[in-house]
Amino acid sequence: MRTALAALALAVGLVATGCGSGDTAAKPDGGGSAAAPADRVEPLAGKPAPKLPVTVPSADGKQVTVASAERIVPLSGSLSEIVYTLGLGDRVVARDVTATFEQAAGLPVVTRGHDVSAESVLSLRPTLVLADTTTGPDEAVAQIRDAGVPLVTVETAKGLADVRTRIEAVAGALGVPAAGAELVERTESRIAAVQKTIPKPADGKQPRVAFLYLRGSASVYLIGGADSGASSLLEAAGAIDAGKESGLTKDFTAITSEALAKAAPDAILVMSKGLASVDGVDGLVKIPGVAQTPAGMDRRVVSVDDGVLLNYGPRTDQVLASLVDQLHGQGKDA
Repeated sequence: MRTALAALALAVGLVATGCGSGDTAAKPDGGGSAAAPADRVEPLAGKPAPKLPVTVPSADGKQVTVASAERIVPLSGSLSEIVYTLGLGDRVVARDVTATFEQAAGLPVVTRGHDVSAESVLSLRPTLVLADTTTGPDEAVAQIRDAGVPLVTVETAKGLADVRTRIEAVAGALGVPAAGAELVERTESRIAAVQKTIPKPADGKQPRVAFLYLRGSASVYLIGGADSGASSLLEAAGAIDAGKESGLTKDFTAITSEALAKAAPDAILVMSKGLASVDGVDGLVKIPGVAQTPAGMDRRVVSVDDGVLLNYGPRTDQVLASLVDQLHGQGKDA
């Protein structure tokens, strides 16, 4: 599991450094895109003051004491997003390659692909490092800790339920639990508001959506299963995860004509840079088996920016709103 998640994060990171952002609703003719919102996070009003020191549990089983949050290094884009949204972005001194939002764009990058450079991290004299359970290599994580830097690991997100736990974990490590509670309330209320906009399907059937991970330059074509991380979003958007429902229990499986036929998706969900890597919808339907699915025949493709799709954090309501719009709103008739 960890290896597969790390491989996915690596590929996302490799395209994140050189690409813009924004959601694209792929139209039946393969052209046109929705207007892209600014790739920014929305900090809470006010500026919380960390109450430190605190001792908090790390997801790798350690107890970590944090004495200062003056110089923070989050080692994933989603963790950076939480720190900035809590109002402590001015304390962040470096970023992971997947932190592509505007406020973090000027920070030095301390990862190579998905691998963390311990030397780069330590050269910035951090007082706190935040990592995911998929952060690696293990040797780099150990080197940072051996240098005496507090490093708190947060469980990697897999679904909507992780929004609360990740925000609370980060806020706790930063000594701002009240701000964490406020952000959880704001995020969950916005997600609930989006879900209220989902219309009931006219034919009584929810759309079947297959999550495809594409990286054309590396000839990587995968279909998501029950553990891909997309199921929770699709189900919250009033859809059925076609890969999961067809019996794919792993996170990702190589695309085959047989797997696609069994999944029989009405629509296909992709990351926007992945879609671009196969030359858009025209290239997507050339992948064996895609053109024979209902989604392929109708050219029904839902695209969401790589940097936010599976973050499960403060901007998940925006991701969900995009999915709902493309599946049930203008994207349905585009």
